[in-house]
Amino acid sequence: MTDPGGKAPENQPALKRRAAAILAELSKLYPDARTELNYRSPFELLVATVLSAQATDVSVNAATPALFAAYPDALALSRATAEEVEPYIRRIGLYRGKARNLVALAGLLTSRHGGEVPNDFAAVVALPGAGRKTANVVLSNAYGYPAIAVDTHVGRLSRRLGLSDQSDPNKVEADLERVFPRQRWVFMHHALILHGRRVCVARTPVCSACTLSLWCPQRGVERRA
Repeated sequence: MTDPGGKAPENQPALKRRAAAILAELSKLYPDARTELNYRSPFELLVATVLSAQATDVSVNAATPALFAAYPDALALSRATAEEVEPYIRRIGLYRGKARNLVALAGLLTSRHGGEVPNDFAAVVALPGAGRKTANVVLSNAYGYPAIAVDTHVGRLSRRLGLSDQSDPNKVEADLERVFPRQRWVFMHHALILHGRRVCVARTPVCSACTLSLWCPQRGVERRA
């Protein structure tokens, strides 16, 4: 791994020690870290996660109560048309494509999985609109599957904290899996998301108020991508 500051690469034991210190601090900051998407079932979580791509959790949570009242399960949603779904999610980015994906994935859930979200990574990834990140979110939150969902916040903080030098989410995921204990993967990615939303924001990170700055190679750089 290349150090963001141009220093010699950090050896794996040293990187794991630093990751452990970061994890300990995140545990203090966000002891109850979890997804901020509202859901009552694996089906609702899957739909909300698909909707959350390139959208905020706030906008998704505002739309899903009416959507789930109209389409409470996969069977009901599979019987809808994309045009019927669109008005419920119109305020969410890319809503037309997402409406088509939701109807299609509901159809596959109904025909292949008895209307239930499968507890199987490959099966979830195969659903329309559901990639690797979506599968990790759904399986980790709904079924306790140990997984790291790499969104824009997790990717950004991983690079800033020197935990990964990769831009590909799959490679970031692999880097994080190597330095954090498996039993803490789910908590860790939620905590990084919260920290990315509240402190280490994209345009102007609040480094002066960041208690992770002791372990951050880029501390003090107040504006960076």
